[in-house]
Amino acid sequence: MKRLPILTIFALACAAGWQVSPRGEEKAPPTLGQIERLDAAFDELIGRDAQLEVLATGHIWAEGPVWVPRDGGFLLFSDIPRNRVYKWQQGKGESVFLEPSGYTGSATNLKEPGSNGLLLDPDGRLVLMEHGDRRVARLDSWDSKTKTTLVDRYMGKRLNSPNDGVFKSNGDLYFTDPPYGRTLKDRTGEEFPDRDLDFCGVYRLSKDGQLTLLTKEMSRPNGIAFSPDEKTLYVANSDPAKALWMAFPVKEDGTLGKGRVFFDVTSWVGKRPGLPDGMKVDAKGNVFATGPGGVLVFTPDGKHLGTIVTGVPTANCAWGDDG
Repeated sequence: MKRLPILTIFALACAAGWQVSPRGEEKAPPTLGQIERLDAAFDELIGRDAQLEVLATGHIWAEGPVWVPRDGGFLLFSDIPRNRVYKWQQGKGESVFLEPSGYTGSATNLKEPGSNGLLLDPDGRLVLMEHGDRRVARLDSWDSKTKTTLVDRYMGKRLNSPNDGVFKSNGDLYFTDPPYGRTLKDRTGEEFPDRDLDFCGVYRLSKDGQLTLLTKEMSRPNGIAFSPDEKTLYVANSDPAKALWMAFPVKEDGTLGKGRVFFDVTSWVGKRPGLPDGMKVDAKGNVFATGPGGVLVFTPDGKHLGTIVTGVPTANCAWGDDG
């Protein structure tokens, strides 16, 4: 059996996790889902004998995975409702890495208070998209667990709940800001209360700290990724009424041109679990995007090659240590 070496995939629910016996011997990890092939070119990306392995279970909504190439390499991911970041390392399993991860207040009625997207800045420091505290923050060091706010306001108004981000090679951070972190556990009345902004934006935070609104045309901007040449920015829209991925040309000054629909799955909503969410782009420009059914794989021109079917809503994906 061949593993999926290039992806670590997080879903809403999993069957089991990797276990370590008392003698330190790993048990074989369980698998789930299937590989759905629509084009022969998909075989070059995902081998015929590949299977999707389960690394961890018991989480409410796992999100924002990032592989950290230090201390032997380990995976970090958010459990948003639990307000925690977990660490998974081969041979050791998982443990709580950071708590609280995205909300330091006292309210208990937020449905998704924790951190969402996790990423490494050009200097290898951990950056967190924080729902509850409505900010983008950076871990000061890998030992202290204290954080510095990078941005929490636009034009004096608090952000909605930063969701996902991606760094450009020049150090600028591009991120999305939908309202999901404002959702209440027992909602009555307004769907997303306590919002300062009446739109959901895609932003650029320059390396010198200047925040620019790039577009507010998307109703629920979510996952975000660059093409290898950084001339295209892909953004997922997690709105059931307009479930799709957009592709925006990136101008010389780093702002965005007029976007185009990269792939539309609105007609799939309700037929397969999940909505357009987190994504990654490989070195050849293929887009691995979580959405209805699992992880959908597209060519740079938007041809759907196949799907890594998880059978459950799938929130995000990340390149592993060997991908």
